[in-house]
Amino acid sequence: MHEMIHRSAQHAQTQVSLKQMVKFGSKPSPATILRGTQFLQHELPIRIAKRVVELESLPYNLSSMSSIRTVTEWYHQSFADLAAFPAPEEFGIPRKLLREQDDAKLAFEDRKIQRYCNPFEDQASLKEVNEYNARFMECLKVIKQRHDPVAQNMAQSIQELKNHWRTTKSNPVLVSSSRQMDMTARAFKRTRPSLYPSQLLKNPDAANNLLPADLQSFLDRFYMSRIGIRMLIGQHVALTNASLGNSTSSTDHVGSICTKTSIRDAVTQAYGNAVGVLQNASGVLNPPKIKLYIGSSTCAKEDVQFVYVPSHLHHCLFELFKNSLRATVERYGVDTDREYPPIKVVVAEGNEDITIKVSDEGGGIRRSGLPLIWTYSYTTADKQELERNRYSDFKAPMAGFGCGLPLSRLYSQYWGGDLRVISLEGFGTDAYVHLNRLSNCDEPLL
Repeated sequence: MHEMIHRSAQHAQTQVSLKQMVKFGSKPSPATILRGTQFLQHELPIRIAKRVVELESLPYNLSSMSSIRTVTEWYHQSFADLAAFPAPEEFGIPRKLLREQDDAKLAFEDRKIQRYCNPFEDQASLKEVNEYNARFMECLKVIKQRHDPVAQNMAQSIQELKNHWRTTKSNPVLVSSSRQMDMTARAFKRTRPSLYPSQLLKNPDAANNLLPADLQSFLDRFYMSRIGIRMLIGQHVALTNASLGNSTSSTDHVGSICTKTSIRDAVTQAYGNAVGVLQNASGVLNPPKIKLYIGSSTCAKEDVQFVYVPSHLHHCLFELFKNSLRATVERYGVDTDREYPPIKVVVAEGNEDITIKVSDEGGGIRRSGLPLIWTYSYTTADKQELERNRYSDFKAPMAGFGCGLPLSRLYSQYWGGDLRVISLEGFGTDAYVHLNRLSNCDEPLL
């Protein structure tokens, strides 16, 4: 299995776009889902294998930490599940319905690259095809559930590593640039203190919260890959359910993709969820309200709709509202008699992008401290104990784990967008979520 994983990791990943996914899943017949099944049987092992190789060769002895070893074991098991999944022929599926004429196991070993595109139209609802698709769907569900606690384990390991560096005063960011590279991971480059603003390095408390550039880059790659893997799995499960007649999604959904994603609904829902978390955490009775404006400087609109994954947009907006609400309440006090200044949301619709600006009056962030907000496991909130239970990516606590903004930026970048934050120290913060409305950007696979 070890050799198989390393061989798979050498193959190129296949990028997909929202436009491809919508086109592919617009008519989820059993034959169409079979093609998707074959694609994922080739693609997922490659993506998983690449993560295993990196997890096994991390710098700073991270690979030996129990939480990282647990994550690595989950990826190993998921790769094994996919490798052991039976070939379509074993279910009596006619060869004319298969994407490749070669034996499925041989194709799996060779890792032939498959393009995720619209197959031939075939509405045949063969019993064998439905059974095969349903069985593969159950396999994917097990894998997805197994990996639910991955983000929690990774956060735990980074916190433990930072605590160790703080105790031993050995944070690589603060050591001399003449220090030798950590040879436990030759794929990683040595972190140079000059990469960071001098103001940060002069502040030991702030500098101790920085991660070395090589580790920060690994986490970006790891989490971006995780987003992609979960997107492919979630989309395929939703389409399989639709082909089996078990879908409850509305007609404007293609799997987990909504062809008419409403900006107004996304803002309202994310704000409402963030307010609920704020009230549970602080007990504030009258939280800051939002003022929403959609349109241009000359023409207001009721709403903007576009093709997107609602859960991804919700993740970004929820995190921004959560931060803005907390900063505003902390600045003016939980028991203040005056009304909190509102959180202003402006939505601008362009030809290529839809941009959402979230502005608050929570006091802002020091300019020298802005790089810290993109550092994993950095937070200005009180640290929370990482409970050993499974939780969804989108049922995050109010604050304390320090992964919200870095992950939100990855979610926005996944489909060709971005997330930027501009601070006015002493006043407030403006966050800009840029969303690609053309749906033509491939995944940024690293």
